[in-house]
Amino acid sequence: MPSRQFPIRSGFGATTTAVEALAGRDLSGLTAIVTGGYSGLGTETTRVLSEAGATVVVPARDAAKAGAALAGMRRVELETLDLADPASIDAFADRFLASGRKLPILINSAGVMAPPLTRDARGYELQFATNHLGHFRLTARLWPALRRAEGARIVSVSSAGHRFAPVDFDDPNFERRDYDKWQAYGQSKTANALFALELDRRGESAGVRAFSVHPGGILTDLVRHLDIEDFRRFGLVDEETGEVRLERRQGFKTVEQGAATQVWCATSPQLDGLGGVYCEDCDVAEPVPGNSEERRGVSPWAMDPEAAARLWPLSERLADISFDAV
Repeated sequence: MPSRQFPIRSGFGATTTAVEALAGRDLSGLTAIVTGGYSGLGTETTRVLSEAGATVVVPARDAAKAGAALAGMRRVELETLDLADPASIDAFADRFLASGRKLPILINSAGVMAPPLTRDARGYELQFATNHLGHFRLTARLWPALRRAEGARIVSVSSAGHRFAPVDFDDPNFERRDYDKWQAYGQSKTANALFALELDRRGESAGVRAFSVHPGGILTDLVRHLDIEDFRRFGLVDEETGEVRLERRQGFKTVEQGAATQVWCATSPQLDGLGGVYCEDCDVAEPVPGNSEERRGVSPWAMDPEAAARLWPLSERLADISFDAV
């Protein structure tokens, strides 16, 4: 099958906001789950979907922070979830499935970026465990509700950071190689894209389509683990004073713009009949060479169907779950 990874000329762009990407669609009666829906671009995603009429379930590890961020939003349900804890994932999924609701929109947006080496209770490297394995298990457990929607969409929030590294299938948890926080982040974001690619292939016959998304460069709470050299890398340091100057954010998006592509992927009829593609700026992204220095496009290893197929059984083994997406 020829690749579908090429722009469709949607008419939107880098400055499109989530409200503009939604284009006035009425989501009344629909249910969405947005992981990370109480922080950064997740909060804006929750707001836009709920204001369009959807009921948005926001699972959160920090209930107090989530409650404060979502205060006053209508049709928003706060739930409990820790993506690094399989028991917490199962408990959340059991509660949702017991409600009998269909799930037409699942946005896997929560993530961790570039912390010092941290391992979960299973000994797994935290970024791979949270960003990929947690969402893999969550999606598997929610599969019955996704199938019942008869036209569900799953959005896997990746990043241009996928270019930092492919998935290391021999040592995904940095047990035998030196830990590099950006390599680990890149691996997890590549896994997000590969998961969407293989999930779409397996789920299409069940009416479930999956997309991966680069939101754009956005300064949110994700930067909490960054040090001065990281900020210098992004051009946010005044070299005369050595101070971080967040107002120097040329090339960075606002939160409203950063939430746009995931809202577009979750709702736009422009993507009907498509799936498994990596999107940015409210369009399907262009493939770029692995050595590209451009801050756009998708690298070959993040759209490799063989790597995507290989990641699936590894994810099943590490997440300790069988995921028959048919």
